[in-house]
Amino acid sequence: MGFATALSGLNAASTSLQVIGNNIANANTTGFKESRAEFGDLYNTNSLSAISSTTPGAGVRVTEVAQQFHQGNIESTQNSLDIALSGNGFFALGEETDSTAVSAYTRNGAFQFDPEGYITNDSGFFLMGWPPISSNVDDGFNTGAATPIQIDTSLGSPSATTNIALNVNVDSREAIPPNAFVGYDPAVNAGPDVDSYNDATSVTLFDSLGNTHTLTSYFVNTTVVPGATSTWDAYLYLDGHSISTPGTLNNAPGTLVGNAIPMVFDTFGNLIAADTGTVTGAGTGDDFVITGLDISALGVIVEPLTFSIDPTGSTQNASSFSVNNLQQDGFAAGNLTGINIDEDGIVFARFSNGTSSPLGQIILGRFTNNQGLEKIGDTTWRETISSGTVVLGVAGTNNFGEIQSASLEASNTDIATQLVRLIVAQQTYQANAKTISTEDEIIQTIINI
Repeated sequence: MGFATALSGLNAASTSLQVIGNNIANANTTGFKESRAEFGDLYNTNSLSAISSTTPGAGVRVTEVAQQFHQGNIESTQNSLDIALSGNGFFALGEETDSTAVSAYTRNGAFQFDPEGYITNDSGFFLMGWPPISSNVDDGFNTGAATPIQIDTSLGSPSATTNIALNVNVDSREAIPPNAFVGYDPAVNAGPDVDSYNDATSVTLFDSLGNTHTLTSYFVNTTVVPGATSTWDAYLYLDGHSISTPGTLNNAPGTLVGNAIPMVFDTFGNLIAADTGTVTGAGTGDDFVITGLDISALGVIVEPLTFSIDPTGSTQNASSFSVNNLQQDGFAAGNLTGINIDEDGIVFARFSNGTSSPLGQIILGRFTNNQGLEKIGDTTWRETISSGTVVLGVAGTNNFGEIQSASLEASNTDIATQLVRLIVAQQTYQANAKTISTEDEIIQTIINI
C-alpha cells in the first residue's frame, strides 16, 4: 500500500520544516551553525538477494540532520571580551575552575566575567587558556596544562627604575661658568648657583614601592682650551641630595657636591665610548652606574636604588642645549583599567600605570569531522568518536583561524536561502499529503466495484 510510503514522505518533510524553522529562529544567534536535513530512500526486500529492478521504493527516511560549519559574518562590537574566530577551530571551554580538561567547544565568543574574575560564557563554561610562564610575554606560555583564564583585579605591582636613557646635546659654544659649582644645599633648600653650571635636565624615577623621585643632572663645561677632546662634568642630584658614585646619598651641608662624572667628547662632537657608561670595569666606564643607593634619608624605607644612566648618543655640537632622549623603565603601582586580547589570543590586563600583564593565551580546538560533534545546546559541542580526537593549539598556527577582539561571529544562516527551502519543504509536504488522498480515492473506487 502507498500509505506507508506517503507517510514516510510526510515525516521527512515535517523534519525538514523543523530544521529550516530552527535555522530561521537562530538567524540572530551568535556563533550558530545552520543545519540541513539529509534523506535516504527505502526499499523493501524479503530475500537475501539484491533488490529487483522492478521493486518500487518504500519511501524515504531522514539519515542525518547535518550542521554546516561554514564561516558566519564577523561583526564589530564595543566589548573587548567579545571574541570572533575567523577560520578553522573552536574556543575551548571547561566546566570547573580547578580542572585542566577541556570539556566543550563553541564558536560563540560572547564572554563575560563571573564574580571571581573568570572569563565565562552565558552557559557558565570557563574559557580555557595556557597560563603565562612569567609576567614577561616573551617568556611564553605553559602548554602542558590548560587552565581557566582569570582576571587579577589587584593592583599592578610597581617596579623600581633600573635603566635611564639620557641623550643630550651640550652647546660647544658655551664657556666655563664664572662661578665654581657648589651644588644644592638640602639644609636650606637652595638650588645650585645658576652661574655655576651651564645646563640641567630632570627625570622622574621610581623606587621599589612605586614612590616617585626627581633625578636632576647638572652639566658643567670644564674645558679651558679645546684640544683633541673636550670635557663636561655631570653632577647627579636625587630630590635635591647629591649622589656620589657608586652609591652614596650626601645629606650633610658639608657634602653638597657629589662626584663629577666626566663626559668626554672628541673633535667631531661625539661622546667617547669609554666614557659613556656602557663599558664597565674600565676607568670611567662605571661612573654612570649607581649601585645600592640608600635613600632612607629621604624619609622612605625601601630597597636601595640601583640604576644605570646610559648617555650613549650624546653630542657636543654648536647648537643650543637639548634633550634628545630621556626615558626610564620604572613605574608606580596601577589599578586595573581594562582587558585587551591580541590577534594571537593573548589576554592582557591593562593597568593605569601604563603597564600590561599577560593572563593567558586562549586555546582553540579543531577536529577532523566537525559534523561528528555532539550538540549540547547554546551553540556548544562535545567531542565524540565520530568527530575524531581534538587537536589543541592557538590562533594563527597549525591550521587554526585568526582571533579578532571586540567582534563576534554572527549566525551563518542565510534567511533568503532558508525561505526558499521552506517553500520547497512545504510543497513536498503537500505533495505527500496528496499521495495519501489519491491512495484513499483508489481504495474507495475498488470497494465500490
